Order: sequence, then structure tokens, then C-alpha cells
Amino acid sequence: MRLVLVGPPGAGKGTQAQFLAAHYSIPHIATGDIFRSNLKAGTPLGLQAKSFMDRGELVPDSVTNEMVRDRLLQDDLANGFLLDGFPRNVMQAEVLRANLAEKGTPLTAVLELSIDNDEIISRLSSRRTCKDCGLPTVEKDKCPSCGGDVYQREDDKEEVIARRLEVYQEQTAPIISFYRNEGLLITVSASGNVEEITMRAISALNRVS
Repeated sequence: MRLVLVGPPGAGKGTQAQFLAAHYSIPHIATGDIFRSNLKAGTPLGLQAKSFMDRGELVPDSVTNEMVRDRLLQDDLANGFLLDGFPRNVMQAEVLRANLAEKGTPLTAVLELSIDNDEIISRLSSRRTCKDCGLPTVEKDKCPSCGGDVYQREDDKEEVIARRLEVYQEQTAPIISFYRNEGLLITVSASGNVEEITMRAISALNRVS
């Protein structure tokens, strides 16, 4: 099973990625993790990325594409993978398609988690984060896990969420059409509790696996 997971911020991609990767016994590849491992190891690609980040600039697609390409060549992906956070635009999607075609291992499916913007804003703006352990929670005072104080992150405020959704529509949503045209897109509702969404996704994916 070779999957790409897409959806707007607040759709629950990180949570669903963990459950789906465990269900299908495939590695969960988050682009943030790829960046961190390259930076920590001081790889040539990591040093390139750091040079842009140190100047306050976005890491260009060419560097991100190469990091993902290197990750896809590793042995633990022989039975598949779940990509979370990549591709973020059509150019990256085209590069990913070419990389996988070289290996003869095309994507099995692209799973879109679909949810209304109003529900996303309500969901994220009610979220708090523990200052001590970093756990996300809806509790307003104390962390239910460690008892630490909680706070609202800047990117969980309504005006910031609305802007993040605008950016998603401008930059990332076009890959939905790209993968629909490729015949790979599967869309499931991201409304409801975590278990319901997971079962919905597995049911849809089992029809193509």
C-alpha cells in the first residue's frame, strides 16, 4: 500500500496517518520528520535547507523533493508507505509521480480527508496545548495527562486558522484535481470521532488495495 494523505489543516491528518500506517503495517513518512532528520544528521540536503531557513526563507521545492526522494529509496519502504505533508503542490506531485515511476512502484491511492471550513475553525480554535508535555487538548485550564498549564497556540487562533485555510486552497488544494484526474483520489469525510473516520478510510482503501 503506497498512500498519500491530503486535507486541510485541522482535518486530523496526523492522527489518521498513525492509525492507517499501523493498520497496513507501513511507515508513516511526515515531511517534518524528514527535515528534522536531515538537519540533525547534517546531510548535504540538510545543510542546504538550513542555509535557507537561517535566512528566513522557504526551503525550495528542489531541496524538499530530493529529501523525499532519498527517503523513498530506503529499505523499510519495500512494502509501502504513507506520505503525510507531501506533496504540497502540483509540481511536487509531478516529481513524486516521476520518482515512483522510475522504481515501478506507483501510488495505490491518495486519501483526501474532507471537512467544512467552519468545522475546522471551531475544532482548532477550541484546542489548547500543554506547556509541559505538548499534548493537544480541549481542556481550558489543566492538561488531562500531566496536570500542566495549557495555552492557545498562535496558529490555533481563528484569524490565523482562516489564513491557513486560504493558503491551503491556493497552494495545496489544486493537487486534489491533479490526483482526481490521475484516477487515484479517494475522498472520505473527516467529521465525527477518530474511530469513525479511521474505519471510513480503511473501508474505502480496502476497495482499491
